[in-house]
Order: sequence, then structure tokens, then C-alpha cells
Amino acid sequence: MDTDLKYPIALTMVKGVGPAIARKLITSLGDAKTVFEASRKELESIPNVGRIIASQIRKSDLLGRAERELLFLNKVGGRVLYFEDDAYPTRLKECEDHPIVLYQKGTMQLNVPRVIGVVGTRRMTPYGKDKVDSILEELGARFPDLLVVSGLAHGVDGCAHRRSVELGLQTVGVVGHGLDMIYPAEHRSLSEKMMANGGLLTEFHSHCVVDRKNFVSRNRIIAGMSDIVLVVESGIKGGALLTAEFANSYNRDVGAIPGRVNDLYSMGCNNLIKTNRATLIESATDILELMNWEEKKEDKPTMRKVSYENLTEKERMIVNRLEMNGSMQLNVLARELQLPMSDLSSLLFDMEMKDIVASSPGGMYGLK
Repeated sequence: MDTDLKYPIALTMVKGVGPAIARKLITSLGDAKTVFEASRKELESIPNVGRIIASQIRKSDLLGRAERELLFLNKVGGRVLYFEDDAYPTRLKECEDHPIVLYQKGTMQLNVPRVIGVVGTRRMTPYGKDKVDSILEELGARFPDLLVVSGLAHGVDGCAHRRSVELGLQTVGVVGHGLDMIYPAEHRSLSEKMMANGGLLTEFHSHCVVDRKNFVSRNRIIAGMSDIVLVVESGIKGGALLTAEFANSYNRDVGAIPGRVNDLYSMGCNNLIKTNRATLIESATDILELMNWEEKKEDKPTMRKVSYENLTEKERMIVNRLEMNGSMQLNVLARELQLPMSDLSSLLFDMEMKDIVASSPGGMYGLK
């Protein structure tokens, strides 16, 4: 058990400290341990950290609570993922509001080549179940290392997890509570089956109060971890639409299953498609085409050599990476180059204008 992890855990327990302020504290003072060793004056000098938050950090019981959380995780076979760890989901780390710690239980590999988030209504219809089953079956047959992420709720979430287990696909349930409980309780058996190839993931420590805002936070993690979020069925309002909204804000692809205009649980999906916030998905083939997941390097046409003359240092980095790998997704390129998504998007736009790179569906970029 890494006792140094008690410091970032304790930081997440400070009232008024969210992911952004937590990272600012860590960046300003060097590490989470130093945050708790700093004087009140040092803490108050950091932007957005005032007297009240500084006083909260200096409370003596926080580190004790964090130590008890580590003991609990050790007892139940859980693990802490610090945001600087290699095992932390790199896709999520690209998002500005990513948590500084995640708690996991199970045997999961979060940084696999392809991740799909599957979300939807708790009141799934047979039509929705059929779509989940068939799409995951076809994707799983092509990509056995596919990771399926959802929220362990009733309906579409549970169906996605259950079908993934049946197909031998890795599946992770992102929950809105600590690892000391399962909600809904009816999914305890399902969650146990998921442990062998996936499991549970959360940003919430044990004994936290469960309320609606936790599940909104959970939705952003599903979106941030995924390459594409698929909304299977949804009413005109609901958590699945919030997940799609997060995904759009993170420059992730969003797909939606269409339905009849009068079907209550197709209205949300139809509206996403109608307002150009999601791509219409009828089958796994549509996802393959949208994400360019079928592209093979050996099938790529020979690319012209790019002259390095008049390229900036960052533009040369991009060209080098694309010459080595061929077309790449925006989020993968950002991850490998360790560039903020906003900076990379701006650079690629300029390079498109210079006729150096070209974009294609699925957020793919390649050399012209």
C-alpha cells in the first residue's frame, strides 16, 4: 500500500476543492504531500484558494480519513489511480476537469486502442436491447480488446455490461458512489461477473453521500474515457444526453440510434441527430466507418514527403508522428505528443490551410 497516496486522496476530501483547484495546488507546490505541509499563508497565495479552503486543508482529520480509505481499498481489493500514473486513463486525462484520483476494483486495462461508451435510458425497450446486443457482438468479433464503458444503471447500461460479459469483452462500470456499495443493488451479481475482465471505477471515496450531482460527474468520466459515446435510447431529457453533451465538449464522437418519431425513448436520440450533435448509427458498420477503425496501415496510399522548411517545431512533431503512423485520431495524436487538445486543434487547422494535413471522419488526420 502506497501511503503517499493518502495526500491526493485527502485533497479530494477538502470541501470546495474540485479537480481544477486540486491540480493548481499540486502544480504550484510541487506535489500533494507539500500541499498539506504548506503554511496557511502559502496556500492563500495560490489563485482561487482563499482563507476558507486554506483552513479546510489544514484540518488534521483529513489525512486520517485518507489513511482509512487506503485501508478499506486494501481490504476489498481496490486500487487508487493517481492522475500522474501510467495506468490512469489517458483519454480522460486530456479533459480539463479530470479527477486527480480514481478508485478501481477489478482487472481492467483502461488504455486500450478502442473504447466505446454505451449509454441510454433506464427504461430500455426490446428495440434498444437488440441494438446493444448486435452492435457489441459485431464490434467484439472484430476487436476482442474493445473496452465497453457504461454507468451500471438499469436499462441500457446494464444491458451493455451484461452483453460484454457474455462476449468476453472488457467492460467497466463508472459509478456515482464509493466502492463500499453497489447501486442499484440488483446489479451486485453483474458487477461481480465484471471483475474478471473489467470492473468498477469511481472518483468517489467510500461513505460519501450519494446524490444526483454524483451521477452527473460520473457521466463526464464515461465521456472522457471514450473514443465514441453511443446513445442507444433516451427520452428528451436524461443522463445519457448529458453524457453526449460532455462528449461533444471533449471533442469525442457521439453516435445515436434513431427511432420512430413518436417513441418516447427515441426522442432524445432523434433530437441529437437532428441538431447535428450525434451521427446516426444503425449498426456496427456505421461506427467502424465513423471512427475509421477498419483502416489498415498496409492499405494506406504512399504519402508525399513533407518539406520541413518553414515548419515550426510543433508542426514538425506532428509531421513526424503522422509519417510514422499514417492517419491518427485527434485525441490519440494529442496524447502521444502531450499537447493540449485546444492547441493541437489550432495547429492542425493551420496545417490544413497550408495544405500539409487533411482531416477525415472520426476526427482522423493524415498527411496530404
